[in-house]
Amino acid sequence: MPILQVLDEIPDPRGYNVVHELTDVLFVALAAMLCGAANCTEMAMFAEGRLALLRQFVPLEGGAPSHDTFSRVFRLLDPEAFGAAFRKLMAAFGQEARYAAQGQLAVDGKSLRRAYEKGRAHMPPLVVTVLECETFMSLVQTIAGEGGEAEAAIAALKLLSLKGCTVSGDALHCHRRFTQTVVDGGGGYVLAIKGNQSKLAREAATCLDAAAANPKTAIAETEDATHGRHELRRAIVTAFRQSQGKAALVGLKAVARVEVWRTDKGVTSHEVRTYALSRIMTPSDVLAAVRGHWAIENRLHWQLDVLMAEDQARNRKALNVLRADPRSIPLSHKRLKARWNDQELLQLVTHMR
Repeated sequence: MPILQVLDEIPDPRGYNVVHELTDVLFVALAAMLCGAANCTEMAMFAEGRLALLRQFVPLEGGAPSHDTFSRVFRLLDPEAFGAAFRKLMAAFGQEARYAAQGQLAVDGKSLRRAYEKGRAHMPPLVVTVLECETFMSLVQTIAGEGGEAEAAIAALKLLSLKGCTVSGDALHCHRRFTQTVVDGGGGYVLAIKGNQSKLAREAATCLDAAAANPKTAIAETEDATHGRHELRRAIVTAFRQSQGKAALVGLKAVARVEVWRTDKGVTSHEVRTYALSRIMTPSDVLAAVRGHWAIENRLHWQLDVLMAEDQARNRKALNVLRADPRSIPLSHKRLKARWNDQELLQLVTHMR
């Protein structure tokens, strides 16, 4: 399904007396983001400077949209309708590339500290993202409402087929409803256990202490040394039967302990983390899953903050489109090339279609 057909399905919240079609405005905004625009004023400047090129894709009969037009559209746009269109676009992309979500899916929330509407600085929007760790593609984003990040994460997972996937999350998501959602969707999970599940944490610690004392327990280690910092990670896994109760996790089969020794500038710290598993995994697989979960912070949040300036913007970003371009060059370079060369922009637009 071409991107323009998907955008056509989004209802226009502005009424009937408009100069620019909603599809035209959204397409121009996305193209502008690909070329480095970070706010509505820059989008308007881009539209004016690339008007002839943009008209190869959308009519823009009213000329280049102004910054007021972009601002009004993003202020009034229904986020649920836009999210549904985004998911359709990603599904179409997957069909075109013969691709289906698989492997590990990381779930995490991010507060857009400087992306609030005027007068709501005390309540910046919190966006929950489901990221495929292998491809670093953002599959679903939902805005947290009254139920906060926990409810938004459940809503996001219900939009996906989880068959064959392993869902990872921090301790906030280590609760019965989240695990029920994952299991109902056909997936498994690796979830951090902390104080919010005090009884489970105590029981898991006792079980893992016994496993650690057993010389037959399998151990896996990884070691990294970069930029003067040295890290040693060690993991063990053991089968586990939790106490029954209303808060018991659904499908819990094992627990894991990951210890991390980090030495930086001669100072060594030690951290112990505990995880709930829906299946008995090897210690090596647990280490890979734990490190994979950090991809959502290192690959998605960092790029949105630093490269795409998401904290300061109030509109959706084109990160997935940049990643869809198969060339092995930095995302920042792709944006610069699109900004300086019409053919480079056309190539990125091709991946949107």
